[in-house]
Amino acid sequence: MPDRSEEVRPSLRERKKQNTRRMLVDAAVDLCLKQGYESTTVEQIAAAAEISTRTFSRYFPTKDAVFIAVLDDLVSEVVAELDSSPSDLTPMEALRAAHMAVLTRVAKRPLAGLTTERIALILRVVNSSDVLRQAAIDYRSPAAIDALARKMGVSPDDRELDLAVALFSTTLVSACRDLVEDRDGAQLGPEVVMERLNHAMAQVAHFAADIDVDEQG
Repeated sequence: MPDRSEEVRPSLRERKKQNTRRMLVDAAVDLCLKQGYESTTVEQIAAAAEISTRTFSRYFPTKDAVFIAVLDDLVSEVVAELDSSPSDLTPMEALRAAHMAVLTRVAKRPLAGLTTERIALILRVVNSSDVLRQAAIDYRSPAAIDALARKMGVSPDDRELDLAVALFSTTLVSACRDLVEDRDGAQLGPEVVMERLNHAMAQVAHFAADIDVDEQG
């Protein structure tokens, strides 16, 4: 995995932009958990972050986008894992392995901006509405797409790559769709996500094995 300690420190201007973006995400999440996604408006988010709606639009094009930004910390770690994962893995296996590696590490100790609490927060926010669940399924990280494209040796707009990402995203979100609080004695966090993901991937493999495909037809 790349040594992040060697990364160039962002400029003061860039750090201010990152702080504003973080404040918007935190404000949106806080409002969503208090009053629900549907009742939360862009105006309320901007006001809570003490900025104008015009400034909000410079950071996020829609209300959905600011909520889905809670995925950023997770995705950045997944990208690093994809870049260092074995070359013989299929796209779906590579995505699963990368997510499992990140979640396993977070379960043991905080990882950069990721903690057990942050994973729980992601689950609560994404599962707070059907709109956000669909937005999570549709979410595409350019960095993750590029990393997977490098691994597959294809262009980022390759159809097989797009299919793999779409199938994995749908599987992950569907597997965790009811996780909004601790249940059955299990803490909401990385461990329960790993359990659900493994089970869902096994189901997908089982379903796929039952398909009789004639590619010549």
